[in-house]
Amino acid sequence: MKLLKNGFVVNMETGEFTRQDVYIENNKIVKVAPNLQMDNVEVLDFTDKWLIPGLIDMHVHVKKHFANYFTAAGITTVRNTAGSMIELKPFIDANGSELEPSVISADRMIDGPPGLWGDDTAYNINVDNADLAKTEVARQVELGAHFIKVYGWLAPEYMETVVEEARKYNLEVSSDLIYSKKVDALHAAHIGIDWLEHCSGIIQAMYPHWTMDAPKEVWDTIPWDQPDEKLIESVCKKLVEKDIKLCPTIVLYDQMRLADQYWTTKHEVIDHMENSDYLFKHWPSAAQAKQGQATIGIQTKTIQKIAYTYYKMGGTVVTGTDTPAGIFTYPGFALHRELQLFVDAGFTPFEALQQATINAAKALKTADLGDIKEGYTADLLVLNENPLSDIENTMKIDRIVKDGKLYTVPELLETVPTEQEMNDYINELIKTFEEQGLYAGN
Repeated sequence: MKLLKNGFVVNMETGEFTRQDVYIENNKIVKVAPNLQMDNVEVLDFTDKWLIPGLIDMHVHVKKHFANYFTAAGITTVRNTAGSMIELKPFIDANGSELEPSVISADRMIDGPPGLWGDDTAYNINVDNADLAKTEVARQVELGAHFIKVYGWLAPEYMETVVEEARKYNLEVSSDLIYSKKVDALHAAHIGIDWLEHCSGIIQAMYPHWTMDAPKEVWDTIPWDQPDEKLIESVCKKLVEKDIKLCPTIVLYDQMRLADQYWTTKHEVIDHMENSDYLFKHWPSAAQAKQGQATIGIQTKTIQKIAYTYYKMGGTVVTGTDTPAGIFTYPGFALHRELQLFVDAGFTPFEALQQATINAAKALKTADLGDIKEGYTADLLVLNENPLSDIENTMKIDRIVKDGKLYTVPELLETVPTEQEMNDYINELIKTFEEQGLYAGN
């Protein structure tokens, strides 16, 4: 039992901070009110601290070796958009009670041949017929997948089969259409897709002659730095009518745009990552080569404009990062950068924060996350300064309350696995995959 005294607690509906006490029993918020007096509880004085809900990263590909970086950065829940339910089972079974963030996850992505990510593995499968599509959805349901993820090379008719099968189990379908040539956002909405990751497929709907492998002269016809607002509005209007959800992952685009001038910040979490260079060895070389700058990075302003336009039209837009894809999408801290990029796109600091908390929880249809209210899970972020006066203040972390337990950033960093621990873990995981007839990939 804990009593957090005298902090400024945010109201996620209004954006108002008021001085309140927060009483926590086990992993639940039991009472939020001024001047609470209780016996036999641990009292923590948070005078002049700012309390917000734990943050939610709605697009990651989490792994054991960097999971605790999310928690150390105040991200207490993640939505894993393709991976392996077998690998993530310990996280999911823990249901937030361990140090890692709570995980809501899809199983392996369902793509079409030849597969953007190659042959079938534990993390992806290439589907070329309806029976295989049905079998794969059933397999993922059996494993406990929370939703289904499809990729852009999946043929439209099999994408439709996946959606039909997922509906039988009351599961949503998420899509990544960045590299799609046959399915744009409007087609996906018609099929019944629920989520457009990276705001993908919208640019194809705006410019049907464009794909990621279009010739340079086609790319040059698109006003990337001055997005066509009327064209964006015309597509977004149709998507709002279908209640499509967008996760723009602006930080993924922007870090590639910046390349070797990538965004970073001075913080002990990032310092710890950079001193554990075995984690993300490919990032520096990719940044130096400006890999993806001309294709992914150039889309940044258009994606920002789409996200803000869709939000202002009443659509669902949430924060996500695609960590660790691209370059320097730091686990945890990429979401803080995403909040900054939301503000840069036109969101107020409070609106940006809502998309990473209360609105993300609503999109997940989770009733007890994303707010500081009685009956909610006790996931909180204690900050040293007001995040609504400057969104960068979300990085000024004093403590993290995770599932009712209180941590400092250094305490969480101490729990990040060593390289040897990870090698042992990976070897055991590969054995598990092999026993189930799955290939782990490279």
